[in-house]
Amino acid sequence: MSAVSDRLPAFPWDKLEPFKAKAAAHPDGIVDLSVGTPVDPVPELIQKALVAAADSPGYPTVWGTPELRDALVSWCGRRLGARDLTHRNVLPVVGSKELVAWLPTQLGLGPGDKVAYPRLAYPTYEVGARLARADHIAYDDPTDLDPTGLKLLWLNSPSNPTGRVLSQQELTRIVAWAREHGILVLADECYIELGWEADPVSVLHSEVCGGSYEGIVAVHSLSKRSNLAGYRSAFLAGDPAVLGDLLQIRKHGGMMTSAPTQAATVAALSDDTHVQEQRERYAARRKALRDALVSHGFRIEHSEASLYLWATRDESCWDTVAHLAALGILVAPGDFYGPAGANFVRVALTATDERVQAATTRLTTPTA
Repeated sequence: MSAVSDRLPAFPWDKLEPFKAKAAAHPDGIVDLSVGTPVDPVPELIQKALVAAADSPGYPTVWGTPELRDALVSWCGRRLGARDLTHRNVLPVVGSKELVAWLPTQLGLGPGDKVAYPRLAYPTYEVGARLARADHIAYDDPTDLDPTGLKLLWLNSPSNPTGRVLSQQELTRIVAWAREHGILVLADECYIELGWEADPVSVLHSEVCGGSYEGIVAVHSLSKRSNLAGYRSAFLAGDPAVLGDLLQIRKHGGMMTSAPTQAATVAALSDDTHVQEQRERYAARRKALRDALVSHGFRIEHSEASLYLWATRDESCWDTVAHLAALGILVAPGDFYGPAGANFVRVALTATDERVQAATTRLTTPTA
């Protein structure tokens, strides 16, 4: 029997290590724009909620406290335009990456079943299919796929890595097609709070789903909106039949969000001020980096939302990675997200203001 790891592709980030070392050798230090990990402080009200719940000696529940479920339902209605949600329509999870990686397995998918995801996509969609021994297929337009055997369709809007946003009309068309063919839609909406030149819409919006959540589930995370990547706080919302089955499976698996994190999540979802403040930080960094990259000869495509700039100099992404590493700037090669990204790099906005300023100076200073 082969090891489970044999089903998986090589971990792509290991290939970036030589370029990271090169960038780190810059006299003014590395500017790491490769990974979208938050660098700003956790908002004080969230920290206080976490501390207040620190004395939690008992096991938390998989479904979360009633207060947490209330907060999830309220936020989805207020922010996503989801109508008539109840506690049965929400489920907290231990970070969105864990969910993406293990969802096909938890859904009981296996050989002969298909999992589809965008042509340029977060690599963990493929990893989840491989862990379940299911087939995986990338698409440009999911409605062009052969629906035979297709059990799980991943949408990602705003997109990681491109920042592309699917319009309300596109989402409505895709949801209708998937329902016609009995395909479960999982919409990864973790960057929905970060629209810049577009206003992202959820599949849970009443105009998209027609007021019914049958066959659709949205994935949301507090990692980016609230700087809670270290807390592992995320949740699902949508079809109660799907979430009910997942709840039972996750109870058996002990997949519980910690009690302090549940309390912190309630605080985070009950406050919009810190989200707007963080948006303003990212907007300023985005403008500075975008202007500097364009002045350096890059072209930016899509990038109307999310925490990244999808940039190209019309050359191999690895040549671009090497070029920027020589300037002390580390970015992610586009082919990490699929062969279609071979001539692009992903530039994260997640660096301090000081490091962003260092990057813009290096990109705009003429070389001798």
